Amino acid sequence: MSLQGRVAIVTGAGGGLGRAHALFLARHGARVVVNDVAQQAAETVAAEIAATGGEALAVAGSVTDEAAVAAMVARVMDHWGRIDILVNNAGILRDKSFAKMSLDDFRIVIDVHLMGAAICTKAVWEIMREQRHGRVIMTTSSSGLYGNFGQANYGAAKMALVGLMQTLAIEGEKYGIRVNCLAPTAATRMTHGVLPDTSLDLLDPALVSPGLLALVGEDAPTRAILCAGAGHFARASVTLSQGRHIGGTGDAGEQVVAHWNIISDRAGEIVPEYGFVQAEREVASAGMASTETALVE
Repeated sequence: MSLQGRVAIVTGAGGGLGRAHALFLARHGARVVVNDVAQQAAETVAAEIAATGGEALAVAGSVTDEAAVAAMVARVMDHWGRIDILVNNAGILRDKSFAKMSLDDFRIVIDVHLMGAAICTKAVWEIMREQRHGRVIMTTSSSGLYGNFGQANYGAAKMALVGLMQTLAIEGEKYGIRVNCLAPTAATRMTHGVLPDTSLDLLDPALVSPGLLALVGEDAPTRAILCAGAGHFARASVTLSQGRHIGGTGDAGEQVVAHWNIISDRAGEIVPEYGFVQAEREVASAGMASTETALVE
């Protein structure tokens, strides 16, 4: 399970979870680009990697700065000639209830988490396509997957990253690019004050990073959502129930209400391979209903 010869960029790697990711990837043989908005923090982590015999490059810059990201990618290509792994980890919090949240607080969280990941991924995408090899990690969250009070901005950004992952995984598949999501729970600057101290003691960021090996290795899946925290790992999926054909009669709305439990029944639910599975099944269901009606008549 060595990553020897691979080059990995980890954003927001000057501390917390990003630092743990960078150290973990380096221990498994990857050459690591330590990106952070703070140059000193990036250099400190790069020095930690070098001290244990690894190779690291510290690059300061915000993931929302397209020019800075482009310059980082160009520097990495000049230095090592390839980019195999991108871990989109950089993030911020601006927690408040939606009623009290300003649109500026909403927008900046979207910009860093969603647009930052898009900017960084776009910057390496063509490189990975030409290499016919790439591994991209989006950092999602249970706040996006399931919601969390006071995190409308963060949750919206994190669920949007799942949608980005789903499409990029489909587009990148024939080029050997695999795109996955990691939903971590870890004691970092972002979670202090959000989780109780007793929980934080168990949530060492280093206990999340081992999940990366499954997501960036040679046999990595694609379109997976891996939840990780305190040494526990689980898969999350966006599923689709079997549902029920209602049709377009005048009382269709009332029929949806009346059959809500059947529509919601999770027995036989599926994980669609692509978005149009929903439409394909709806059209097939409508066609079957028309055929059955014609047979009755």
